[in-house]
Amino acid sequence: MVLSPLVQHLLGPTSKEILLASNSRATMPKNPKQTDFELVRIRNTWCRIKKGETIHDSENETTVSQAKIAEHISDGEISWTIEAPIFFCYKVVETLNLLDPSNKTLLYGHITDQKELERALNSERAQRRFIVMDMSVDELYGPIVKKYFEANYVHYKILSLSTTEETKSIDTVLHILEEVQNFSIDRRTEPIIAIGGGACLDIVGLAASLYRRRTPYIRVPTTLLSYVDASVGAKNGVNFLQCKNKLGSYVPPVATFLDRTFIKTVPRQHIANGLGEILKMALMKHRGLFNLLKSHGKFLLDTKFQSHNGLADHGDAALKTTRIAIETMLEELAPNLWEDDLNRLVDFGHLISPELEMRVLPSLMHGEAVNIDMAYMTYLSYVKGLLSDKEKDHIIQCMTTLELPVWHEECTWNLIKKALMERMKHSAGQMRMPLPTGLGTAGTLALCISVLWPRKKQSHLKAQSI
Repeated sequence: MVLSPLVQHLLGPTSKEILLASNSRATMPKNPKQTDFELVRIRNTWCRIKKGETIHDSENETTVSQAKIAEHISDGEISWTIEAPIFFCYKVVETLNLLDPSNKTLLYGHITDQKELERALNSERAQRRFIVMDMSVDELYGPIVKKYFEANYVHYKILSLSTTEETKSIDTVLHILEEVQNFSIDRRTEPIIAIGGGACLDIVGLAASLYRRRTPYIRVPTTLLSYVDASVGAKNGVNFLQCKNKLGSYVPPVATFLDRTFIKTVPRQHIANGLGEILKMALMKHRGLFNLLKSHGKFLLDTKFQSHNGLADHGDAALKTTRIAIETMLEELAPNLWEDDLNRLVDFGHLISPELEMRVLPSLMHGEAVNIDMAYMTYLSYVKGLLSDKEKDHIIQCMTTLELPVWHEECTWNLIKKALMERMKHSAGQMRMPLPTGLGTAGTLALCISVLWPRKKQSHLKAQSI
């Protein structure tokens, strides 16, 4: 071990020798001994017992925890390794007429325990709710939301904010937290409610996860993109130092309430924006969803996902499309909420797009940037021999039918390299690149710069995509 002159000077000769000797002992343990313990609750206190040991206490009720402790003793030193599983339960509920005062879902739909639900319904104490609404959503639905809570005798406060990628910051989070503190909620029985698009849900989710370390919150998405993407997972966050979602946490809501009627008031471009995330799931794992988008994409754009059973030639394409998109997303997210496994199909379209999206704000929305990333990766999959020329063309044609961009002038070779290197830097060198291997099937490719083609092929991709 070689120390710099400055460090040697600071340590001094004696301290340096002690440090070197300590490092030597740490790397060369003698006769290590490990004992595994289980944790058992007896008479209202937790006790550790050796793994496999019998509990002799028939007079008291005992509970065995899933948490475990391993004790390591070596050379007179001791250490403990704690394995403590964290359990999350959250609901994703599809409903109609969420803001109808007779529909109690918004107030009680998050409660999973029947006894707790009965207590809430029979409580004489007035319900209280703190609601954060995107400003544009407030203009459209604010009076209806107020009417809903007043009809149900709820004491409420609505905080109307501009929630865009430009305002998606820690300052906005702190502003929300200050208002929450002033309103004074009960963090166990009065969840914060977020009503808005993906940026709103992300911001409020982070604020709730910070307030008193974790306060329950509810998501009500009002755009197609947030309906099928941001609302159903555990992640939340804000932008920091011009980097997308650099600050955040993995804390899911207690519930997400889905009502497609909100989508009818968003502009057509926002519908296309959400279709980008739906197409992602179609390409990664569901050929049937891809066929739905290819056959009914224009119809879904025209009707803003408000179609219902009985429409000639289309059936209930909107319901089928959103349900499959959500179900496939949940299949991928639920086993890996904390992203411990880097082989994530839902990362398709999210390798280059964060850098591109932040570079060109506000000219590209999230789903549009994701689609440009997917178009690029579709061509990469083709040149790597994972897609046929016909499959590549089908994908690009579907993208254009859904009115999604497949290229942007700022998506340069330098930006692509920077985005991929930045992603590699924060993935411990283990990042995987999800790529389509067919229409509805996918695989992962180990990501390193060597898998990317030379600069001269970039112009070929641009020409193919356009």
